[in-house]
Amino acid sequence: MKKKIFLSISLIALLAIGMISVSFTQKKGNKPKKVIFLIGDGMGLTQISGAMSEYNGQNAFERFKVIGLSKTHSADDYVTDSGAGATVFSIGKKTFNGAIGVGADTVAYENIFEKLKKKNIATGVVATSSITHATPATFYAHVGSRNSEDDIAAFLLKGNCDIAIGGGFQFFKSRADKKDLFAELNKQGFVTIGDTVNTFKPQTATRLIYTLATDGMKTMLDGRGGFLKQATLNASDLLAKNTNGYMLMVEGSQIDWGGHAMNYEYMKTELHDFNETINAVLDKAEKEGDILVVVTADHETGGLALTVNKENRKSFIPKYTYNKHTGVMVPVFAYGPGAEEFAGVYENTEIFYKFVKLLGLK
Repeated sequence: MKKKIFLSISLIALLAIGMISVSFTQKKGNKPKKVIFLIGDGMGLTQISGAMSEYNGQNAFERFKVIGLSKTHSADDYVTDSGAGATVFSIGKKTFNGAIGVGADTVAYENIFEKLKKKNIATGVVATSSITHATPATFYAHVGSRNSEDDIAAFLLKGNCDIAIGGGFQFFKSRADKKDLFAELNKQGFVTIGDTVNTFKPQTATRLIYTLATDGMKTMLDGRGGFLKQATLNASDLLAKNTNGYMLMVEGSQIDWGGHAMNYEYMKTELHDFNETINAVLDKAEKEGDILVVVTADHETGGLALTVNKENRKSFIPKYTYNKHTGVMVPVFAYGPGAEEFAGVYENTEIFYKFVKLLGLK
């Protein structure tokens, strides 16, 4: 008995020493100058588990040493939508499903890009959806409905988002109000490119609105290719020209769409593409040393299960239980200066406050 007690005390002591070491490391560690925040829309643990078990390259998720879990419910529903699910990242408040950058009281609270602009820090979004879609929209816009994409696009005129790359040409040039938003953005000093062929070409402008599709972009199955990785690296290089630092939000939008379609191959190829983008970002972060990389999801989509495959016990049969979102917690992965802040289990609103703390925002 004494021996067991001694071992228990020794174990507690070792754990305490470990915690003290972590504490000292955090105090010594530098805060990030740059943040790349990657959101796999609809990406739960089963999506990662299934897709990455069928991936032959490097599993980016295994490169993270700091992992947490985020509670995803919205203000009015245990199961969130992408508007409410991403608004928490931008304003730190739970809100109603469908909201973009407003609280449950419909008030437009200052978002993280607006806070960053007060410190002259560069901002940007990259997505495989339209750049006016729910998740990217929450970082620069304030509207009561995610469906108001013409109104969302107009928020880019306020200049709080320096770079936006993805689909959505129709919300700038084929608008219901007949306005040519690209022309107005040009007057504000933006370079605008309205392409619809899904072919990305690296750019040099530090204020850039670049659409490559009428609405959402092609799927990986339909030949989108390496757009997400290429656009992410180009955007991060352009934003880095600002010596004060930057925050870039990157969305793997169509992981979610594969779940809604209950199409495992669609989801898997989108997540593989997202994985390649994460690897490229981690390589960059390892080289530069001042980039905080955070990867998470706004929610899980489809209630995906990996069930027994009796014909091949080393494999599985993917089964969706639902064609919409679910309310399960989603993982959070972090690497770089300040990564330790993202360990643990917490409400999704906390991700906003962790960024605010690490970036010295008010």
